Amino acid sequence: MMPRTRTGAEIVAAQPERLSGARIGLLTNFTGTMPDLSRSVDALARAGVPLVHLFGPEHGLSGAVQAGESTNDDHDPGTGLPLSDTYLADDDRLDEIVSSSGVDALVFDMQDIGVRFYTYVWTMYDAMRTAARLGIRFTVLDRPNPLGGAVVSGPGITDPAYASFVGRVDVPQRHGLTAGELARLFVARDLAAEGLELELDVVSMEGWDPARDFAATGLPWVPPSPNMPTLDTAFAFAGTGLFEGTTLSEGRGTTLPFQLLGAPFLDERFAAAARERDLPGVLVRDAWFQPTFHKYAGETVRGAQLHLVDRYAFDPVATAVALLEIAHETAPEQTASLGAGERIDPGDSGFALDRLWGSPELRRALDGSASFEALDLRTRPTVDHYAEDVLIYER
Repeated sequence: MMPRTRTGAEIVAAQPERLSGARIGLLTNFTGTMPDLSRSVDALARAGVPLVHLFGPEHGLSGAVQAGESTNDDHDPGTGLPLSDTYLADDDRLDEIVSSSGVDALVFDMQDIGVRFYTYVWTMYDAMRTAARLGIRFTVLDRPNPLGGAVVSGPGITDPAYASFVGRVDVPQRHGLTAGELARLFVARDLAAEGLELELDVVSMEGWDPARDFAATGLPWVPPSPNMPTLDTAFAFAGTGLFEGTTLSEGRGTTLPFQLLGAPFLDERFAAAARERDLPGVLVRDAWFQPTFHKYAGETVRGAQLHLVDRYAFDPVATAVALLEIAHETAPEQTASLGAGERIDPGDSGFALDRLWGSPELRRALDGSASFEALDLRTRPTVDHYAEDVLIYER
C-alpha cells in the first residue's frame, strides 16, 4: 500500500515555524482541508500561525456559488477573521485590498485541478504580483495535481491578446504542474519579465507521485467547485471545459457536468460518430438530458455521455477536440455560431472559446476557416516542457 500524501498545509500545521511573518494573510477556500476534512485555516490557527486576514477566490470561501461568482461575506464565521474577495480584482484594487489588510506575508492554500482555465491558480498569480509590488513574502502550501504530473497536453497562450483570468500567461491546457511548481515558473519567467522580484517559498508535499492521479494520494476528494464533483469530472474538464465557449452544453445543470455534452440541434449521429473514432480510455453513449440551469435550462437536449474507463489512457484535449469536430460535421451552422457560448471571463471582449483555447484557431476550425489538423493536440512529458528549476517532484 502506498503511503498517503502529506500536503503542505498538513506539514505546516505540524511545523508552524515553516511560515514567516507576524501578520499573515491566507488565500484559501473550502478546498483547503486537512486529511480528516477539517479546514486548514482552523488547523493553522490552532497551531499558532499568526493569521490576521483571509482572502477568497471565485466561488467564495465556502464554495456555495456558481462559476463566475463570488460572495460579499466580510468575515469567516469559523475563525472570525476578516475576509476579502479577490475575484476579478484588477492590479490596483488587489494591491489596495492586500495593503489595507496590514499583512506582512501571504500564504496560498487551495486545490487546483491541473487545467489552465481553472481560475484558482490565476488568483494565486495575481496575488503573487501584488506581493511583489508590496514587497511581502509569498508562500504556497502545495497540493497534488489531481491529473498527475507526468504529461503536458494542448496549447498554451503565446499571444498576450488572448490572456485573461482563464489564462494569464503561457501554460499548456493540461499543464502537469502543482500550484507550487506553477508559482516557481511564474517567478522565474513571468514576474522576472516584468521586473518584479518576489520572495517565494513552497512548502512541498511528502509522498506525492507525479506519475499517479489523485486516487493514489490516499486523500479524500473535495469537489474543488460546484461543478467538479468527481475526479473523472476533473479529467473530462481538462478537455470538455472548451465546450463552455460554444453553443453546446457542457452539462452544467446536470449531475454529470463535463461528461454530459449536447445541444437541441444534435441527433444520434453525434454519439455514433464518436464511438467510431474509438477514442482511448473512454466509452461514449448516446444520451438525452435536461439541464436545470445554464445553457438550455429546462430544454431536452441530445448528445453523449463520456464514461472514463482508463484515466491514464484518456487524452482529454484530443477527445474534446474530436467531439467538437464531430459536432461541426453533423451541425456546422449551429456550431459555427459561437456567440451563444457563455462568457467565462466577465469583462473580457472577444469569444470565450478563444480565451479557453488561447488563440482563435479552434474557433476558426469550427467556422470552417481553418483546419482541425493544424490544432495543437500534442502530449509531451512534463520534464521536457519546463526548465529543471521549476519542477519540485521527480518525474
